[in-house]
Amino acid sequence: MPICLFVLAWEIAARSGILATAKLFPPFSSVLSETFALLKSGVMTQSLLGTLARVLAGLCLGAFSGIAAGIVLGWWAPVGRSLSPVISILYPIPALGWLPLLMVWIGMNELLPMAIIAIASFFPVCYNTATGVRNVDQGMIRAAHILGASDIRTLFGVVLPVAAPYIFAGLRLSSGMAWRTAIAAEMVAVPTGVGALLMKAESLVRVDIIMSCLVVLSVMCLLFESAFAFMERKVSGEWRSSVPH
Repeated sequence: MPICLFVLAWEIAARSGILATAKLFPPFSSVLSETFALLKSGVMTQSLLGTLARVLAGLCLGAFSGIAAGIVLGWWAPVGRSLSPVISILYPIPALGWLPLLMVWIGMNELLPMAIIAIASFFPVCYNTATGVRNVDQGMIRAAHILGASDIRTLFGVVLPVAAPYIFAGLRLSSGMAWRTAIAAEMVAVPTGVGALLMKAESLVRVDIIMSCLVVLSVMCLLFESAFAFMERKVSGEWRSSVPH
């Protein structure tokens, strides 16, 4: 219902000319029509597939690295105390702040946006995983050890199932950041993708195409977040059923 009200307000405001002319603020129906036209012509489809490939590659790299680093930081306290300050120093740097340096190291090619996306995805997953591992009840860990479970079995059979909500919260945050970072990187680094299409539309003053790209971006972010929420329900249920009571 809130989305329907938002779309209705957008349509009314655009058609009434309250905010701007129809060329500068097109109604939602025009944006939707342009989106279908771009998809039918293949322009949006090709751009979206390019961006999707970069997001998946960068997100997988950043997420797996973040989960591994978060487990190490949260499970082994001495390592966590040693490396946490380093992570804390690097975390505030915006992902796009690495862009000039990576341009020098990697060059202007397909690896550049993937590397930026991986960096943006790494930190939320790492922090959430480490927090989830540290917050596991020590009584459960001691109970697993008393029952004869090794450290590795305790980690995968007790700690990670309990920390799963934290891990998936980090993955949901990273998925949105991955898409935003991908669009920004494509706007300045590569000539293809939704970000590049945005820049071309801006040069032609095609506000309808710009809004179409933003709508597609919003839908993709929502789909990724919903997918991770579904995975959390499935995986957490299976993991939690294996936790000893």
